This record gives sequence, C-alpha cells and structure tokens, in this order.
Amino acid sequence: MRQNLQNPEADGATPTLSNEVEIGQPAIASSTKLKPASATREIAVTLLTGGIDRPYTFGLAMELISKGAALELIGSDGVDFPEFHSTPGISFLNLQGSQRADVSLIAKVLRLLLYYAKVMRYAAAAKPKIFHILWNNKFQLFDRTLLTSFYRLLGKKIVLTVHNVNAARRNSKDTLLNRLTLRIQYRLAHHIFVHTQKMKTELSAEFGVPGDRVTVIPFGINNAVPNTSLSRSEARQHLGIPVDKKTMLFFGRITPYKGLEFLIDAFQQMVRRDEFQLIVGGRPENDCPSYWSEIRERIREDVRLGRILLRAEHIPDAETEIYFKAADVLVLPYRQIYQSGVLFLGYSFGLPILAADVGDLKDQIIEGQTGFVFKPEDPVALAKTIERYFSSDLFLELNNRRQKISDYAKERHSWNVVGQTTMMLYASLLRPPLPTGMPKPEVSKASADTKIPN
Repeated sequence: MRQNLQNPEADGATPTLSNEVEIGQPAIASSTKLKPASATREIAVTLLTGGIDRPYTFGLAMELISKGAALELIGSDGVDFPEFHSTPGISFLNLQGSQRADVSLIAKVLRLLLYYAKVMRYAAAAKPKIFHILWNNKFQLFDRTLLTSFYRLLGKKIVLTVHNVNAARRNSKDTLLNRLTLRIQYRLAHHIFVHTQKMKTELSAEFGVPGDRVTVIPFGINNAVPNTSLSRSEARQHLGIPVDKKTMLFFGRITPYKGLEFLIDAFQQMVRRDEFQLIVGGRPENDCPSYWSEIRERIREDVRLGRILLRAEHIPDAETEIYFKAADVLVLPYRQIYQSGVLFLGYSFGLPILAADVGDLKDQIIEGQTGFVFKPEDPVALAKTIERYFSSDLFLELNNRRQKISDYAKERHSWNVVGQTTMMLYASLLRPPLPTGMPKPEVSKASADTKIPN
C-alpha cells in the first residue's frame, strides 16, 4: 500500500526538527486558497513527462488534481500508475508506450518518430491552453527548439520545470550547440520552475532568463514509493545483512557525476571494515561502460566477502523501501549536482544523509540532526565523516530520530506548497492581459524569493 506522505496542513507552516532548529517554509497567503477538487475544474493543463521520473510525475499530478485542475498527462508505461486511471479529472495518454532499451536501433528510431507524430497531432487538437513540460524526450535538441516552437505557434502557454539547468555540463559533456538549444527553450517558455535559488541565478547569468519568469519551488517529497510497516530487522533479513552491521547505502543510477568511486575508496581505507556494510543499488548507465567496469573490478573482492552488497540494476518501486529501511545512512558522494531526488527519497524514510558539498545539498542538511556534509572528491574526508556519523548521537538515537527527519522533510518539501504555487502560476498565465497603461494588481507571493507575474 502506497503511504501518502503529503502534509495538507503545511500551508504557511514553519517546519522544525527540534526546538533548536527552524527552517523557514515559504508561506501561502490565505487569500490564495484554491477551490477544492469538487469545484468546477476551470484550469486545464497538459503535463508532458518525457516518459520518465515516476515519483515527480505522480506527486505533482495528484496534487494538482486535488486542487481542482483538469489534467491530460502524456506519458509512457514507465510513469503509469493505477491512480491515473481511477481519479476523476485526469486523463492518462500513453503516447510513448514501452521504453525498453533492449531493442534494435531501428526500433528505437521508429518508436521515437511515431511518438513525435502522435504528440504533434495531439497538440494540434488539444483543448488545454497550458502545456507544462516536466521533462524533454530523448531527442533533446528537437524538443527544445522545434517542438516547443510548435506548441507556441498553436497558442499554448509553455511552463517548464527545470530539474537541471545544464545537465550536460554536470556530466562533462557540454557543447556550444547544447547551450544554444537550452537558451532557445528557456526563452520560449512563458514561465520556468526551478528547485533552488542557485538554479534561478544560473538561469539568469548563463542563459539571460529574467528573474520574473522564474519561480523557486520545493522539490516535492517522494510519495510514489510504497512505505509499509516493514521493520529494519525484516529489511535486513530480506537482504541477508546482520543486525549489528553499520550499514551505508548508495542508491540510484551509477554514473560518473555521482562519484561512487570516492565512496568505495573511503570504504576500503576504513580500518575496521568488517564492522561496516555497504549497499550499492542502482543501474549502471549505458553510456559509461569503462567507468562501470573499473568500479566493478575494484569492488569484486569486497562483494565476494560480503562486505559490499551489490545489486547493479534498476530497483523497482515495490522493493525500494527494503534498501532504505535496512540502511543506517544514505551516502551521496557526488562530484556535481543541482538537486538530488535520492536525498528526498532518503528523507521520506527518515534516513540521515552524508552528502558532498556540491550544488544545494548542503542547504538541505541540518548538520548533526539530519546528516553531515563533507568535502567533495575526497575519500579521506568522506571516511572521517562516516566515522563521525557512526559515533554521533544521530546514529546512536536513530530509532527515535527517523520520524523527526521524515516529518521535517514532509513539511519543508510539501506537495501542497508546490501545488498551490503551480496553480497560481497557471491562473496568472490564463488571465487576459491588462489594457496598456493600467497598473497590474498585486499577486500574493508563493515563495519567499519570487513573484508570479501577469
């Protein structure tokens, strides 16, 4: 059973983890409260998912529906949920179907061309005026330029959620063409959502996007992954991990920017390694075979001896909680990142985080209460931070701390805040323009540092 991790009462709340720590939560003014789902659905939106990111698609879609939106969700087998077929107000259009990688190149090309034909035909006849792009498709250059231009020519209002301002630069694959097409899409969008102030600043500095066209919203907590009554001991029994092992978890796609090699170096230099267990769960990326081959060779002996539990494949949602409940801490040894969905997934299970000081990760961690931060690309610093964590009160009192961490994250990253901000933006885009010379009415702020323009 999927546990609802939303906090519908987080409107304007200030989340706290303890009496000593308070993190301000963007307030939503009472005047901005929206009609309940039972009211007439006046805002119709097309959500374009790119066929990926099940958790974010689910969290945002269900929150918008609860606030009275009418959604046409363009997706694939990979983002489908039973709720999308049983919830009033949402129409799931599976235009992409299966996205399996184990097919021929010709099959992949034909599949992609067929999808673009379907989505362009859909767009030409679609009733929603707002097209909200959560992710582009795999043919990024086409999506950013011609496809987004096509939507605009049809008179659609383009909203773009930017999870990574420039993922190619993060992956050390940036090019002039990549930056040019990003700039084009950012200019074509009527409004952009990002998850951190740093991302907003980068959009302005690197791509010339005016600040009044960018809104910072929280990264909604993962409420798509099942969270049952499974206990720590049951999770460990399932994985074959002894109860007394101090267990670390690396979770998610295995790719160079995530820095798994630094965690392995740190783990292998720890003196009392037999006291520790490392879990590595996630699918190696296809475009970095030599990187993965080197990693696999370096951990071969530790895997054989049982010190490292390796599952080098995609972990299904139904099994995810086993890994997070078996672990004592989640480690993010990243080289570079904008924002990490894995971090919030860990928090949703009340798991402390050890994170490299890159991107906005440091801002998401309360030192000593939700985790610790260490110098990036430094195995020695990481090893010391691991030792520090396992001797800290945070670990020693972990059974009591987990619920506090989970509650803190649910308040600070409430889908309620995301949904209200998003619905306000939709409404402003649908509002007729004011006559020339007439002053614009004030719009209640939906976040501490942004405003939503007419």
